[in-house]
Amino acid sequence: MKKIIVTGGAGFLGSHLCEQLIQAGNQVVAIDNLLTGSQKNIVSLMTNKNFSFMQMDVCDEEMLKKIKGIEEIYHFASPADPNANSKFSYLAHPFETMLANTTGTWLLCQLAVKNNARLSFASTSEIYGDPEVSPQSETYRGNVSTTGPRSVYDESKRFGETIVTAFVKEKGLDGRITRIFNTYGPKMNPGEGRAVVNFINQAISGEPMTIYGDGKQTRSFCFVDDQIQGQIKAMESKNTKGEVFNIGNPAEISILEFASKIKELSQSTSEIVFSQELPIDDPKQRKPDISKAAKMLEWEPHESLESGLLATIDYFKSLSA
Repeated sequence: MKKIIVTGGAGFLGSHLCEQLIQAGNQVVAIDNLLTGSQKNIVSLMTNKNFSFMQMDVCDEEMLKKIKGIEEIYHFASPADPNANSKFSYLAHPFETMLANTTGTWLLCQLAVKNNARLSFASTSEIYGDPEVSPQSETYRGNVSTTGPRSVYDESKRFGETIVTAFVKEKGLDGRITRIFNTYGPKMNPGEGRAVVNFINQAISGEPMTIYGDGKQTRSFCFVDDQIQGQIKAMESKNTKGEVFNIGNPAEISILEFASKIKELSQSTSEIVFSQELPIDDPKQRKPDISKAAKMLEWEPHESLESGLLATIDYFKSLSA
């Protein structure tokens, strides 16, 4: 049994990760300040003797110093919603986002070194910005604005990667970086403004399904179970110290096709409308090259878009039941 920290443990991805780690027989400490996470996501774990929850900020150095005997740290703490109209967006919490990904990452690297623990930093496909190449491999350096509205997230994640890399090279940290591509599934925050959340909310309520721009921009959607398996393999596999992995589904689909699929699967009568301009710096294409993860981690996604969306739609319907 390993003692493992999951920061952002009450969030969408973090809570799924906690569940998988507990099921594998580990002792898990979830850390979350509940800025965008919710204890509802971990309520089923609260009575488990191998699970504990600490409501705290990852930048609280004094609290982190009290944690001892850990063997692994998954650093997932950060707002990640790009929608400017969402109160859960990193645009609504710019300073908290930057601190979690920089100061928080620094402190967690120090904690990992002190405990001789492995660390995995959950980065993002957003470090590639609006890419000029497709698919995006780990060697692509990106096309990112340092001053645009998304920079508080994109650039803090990029610097977080730099921090982890420096600790690996200079302090001997057993660290790795995972770049998460669009992921969806049950436990997504229904108040967020991501495309999958907006489309499902609108579809099941019969409201118009609003597409930004012409809908030709593409994304690659990974079901949460596949994503979590990729994260665990990146942590547990041999020879991953200092490595960077894209974790996502390379099946590319246009936003218009994606909205149409959700409308079909939810048996919605909603109209699909084109009424808003693309947000500033919104990427026109997003598709991961996962050949490195396939080779080194023996990982690839298996869940079909249809089955994953049906499970997600059912979850959202249960919230309004």
